[in-house]
Amino acid sequence: MKITADTYYHLYNRGNNKDIIFFENDNYIFFLNQFKKHVAPFCEVYAYCLMPNHFHFFVRIKDEVLFEKGIKNFFISYSKAINKKYNRVGSLFQGRYKVSEITSDSYYTTIIIYIHQNPVIAGLVNHMGDYKYSSYNAYLSSKETILNKQEVLDWFGGLESFITHHKMLLDEFRVNQKLNL
Repeated sequence: MKITADTYYHLYNRGNNKDIIFFENDNYIFFLNQFKKHVAPFCEVYAYCLMPNHFHFFVRIKDEVLFEKGIKNFFISYSKAINKKYNRVGSLFQGRYKVSEITSDSYYTTIIIYIHQNPVIAGLVNHMGDYKYSSYNAYLSSKETILNKQEVLDWFGGLESFITHHKMLLDEFRVNQKLNL
């Protein structure tokens, strides 16, 4: 898919052979710092979640050419560092990163909640706020981040509505899981 400026995307990828891409806490931090350095200047970031074997970002591209260069440098720098540190060879990621264009208002809402709920759905934590490698807690904090928090909070109608929407869809998921047992 060709990326274009002023367009929203769900950006994601996973480890080669579904293997882990984050081996310890420092890897998650390094990954986010490399993303901030190489990619964030060329996009608005709305949500992210780093899982042990994959990641998700929700972004709006500012400049597609600089974004493509930045993302290439980002993946190369992270992969080289991990391969060197853990004495591994070969591809860390399963091919090129993937993007899905966010084409509707409902998709915008759903993708943010989906990204934040990933650790709960995967069984890594019981509550979204318990997961350290997601942007969910950044929305609950007043600390500066790479996120465009105000746009997202305005979209949801404020922080309380943001939290309520996340909880409602998570409760709905849990009910559906119980019914499928």
